[in-house]
Amino acid sequence: MTPPPTRPQPGDHSEFHARYVNLVPETDVLAAMQAQAPVTRAALLAFADRPDHAYAPGKWTVRQVLGHMTDTERVFGYRALSFARADTSPLPGFEQDDWMATTDFGTYRLPDLLTEFETVRAGHLSWLTHLPDAAWEGRGVASGQSVTVRSLAFMLLGHERAHLQILQERYR
Repeated sequence: MTPPPTRPQPGDHSEFHARYVNLVPETDVLAAMQAQAPVTRAALLAFADRPDHAYAPGKWTVRQVLGHMTDTERVFGYRALSFARADTSPLPGFEQDDWMATTDFGTYRLPDLLTEFETVRAGHLSWLTHLPDAAWEGRGVASGQSVTVRSLAFMLLGHERAHLQILQERYR
């Protein structure tokens, strides 16, 4: 596996997304993603007996959190793929609450949702592993903000870690 040449710099992503990048102190984001997999699996399966638990009324259930993680994995991954392939078309944002309103993650078994997340992540790891150095520097506009492929890779992992922190802090 070839890691990206350097960590993202502040100008490589928006201030909003810096919170995700900052949750990844590692330099080798691909190795960090692989190391994160069993941690994420264990953290989510700890809720297997209560997948519909929400920490407060109106908040997402554990299943919905995992479904959102998978949706975001797909969106960030598509952005990275587009910009790695030098597509300069601006990409739209997405409103997570609108997306949640149009799906029913409650029909999934939690282990099935987890497998789906892991499958999407495995696909991203496969192609990121083979990116040439220049592709990591690919840049485009998503949600009206400039972002690099390198930052998007870190954001994939940082977003996952952010939601695991929320599950640990608020759902236990």
